[in-house]
Amino acid sequence: MSSPTLIAPAEAARTDALLVDVRTPAEYETAHIPGAVNVPLPLVQEHAGALAAALAGPVVLVCQAGSRARTAHDALSAAGADQLSVLDGGMNAHTADGQTVRRGRQRWALERQVRLLAGAVVASSVLASIRFPRVRFLAGGIGAGLTVAAVTDTCAMGAALSALPYNRGEAPARLDDVLQVLGSATTR
Repeated sequence: MSSPTLIAPAEAARTDALLVDVRTPAEYETAHIPGAVNVPLPLVQEHAGALAAALAGPVVLVCQAGSRARTAHDALSAAGADQLSVLDGGMNAHTADGQTVRRGRQRWALERQVRLLAGAVVASSVLASIRFPRVRFLAGGIGAGLTVAAVTDTCAMGAALSALPYNRGEAPARLDDVLQVLGSATTR
């Protein structure tokens, strides 16, 4: 896959491009760029062909820090979508740049949830290994998983956490609804 074109938050704010936020519905509800359409990454990966066909014109992909947006870029590009770019630094950079954000019910970002779970499992397994020495291998497994996540720029723990009810939000995204919103967004 080719490297995505990165677009700075200030430039994204001035563009007429369709903003597609690939974070979980709960993250989107917490804070999103006004006018952005929520299409969670698992939905993008599962239905890249249908979504690519529904996209017309320039699209800026948005996530928390940029990693999931690059993954969505790869899936949509492979399915034939073009005119895609990625918000450089994601919502973190957008917010830090002082750009407009619509806030809702506050929840933890997926990356923060991963850090909490990984840290808790490692700390617990190290403490438990005092009594049960073999439990230390659980800490090693989490360390190995985090290493693989960094090298491959993917996160199995994040993917698993995104499926939990906490991260689905009030209105989980469905393909038919997303296609309808994308159709109306690209015809304005």
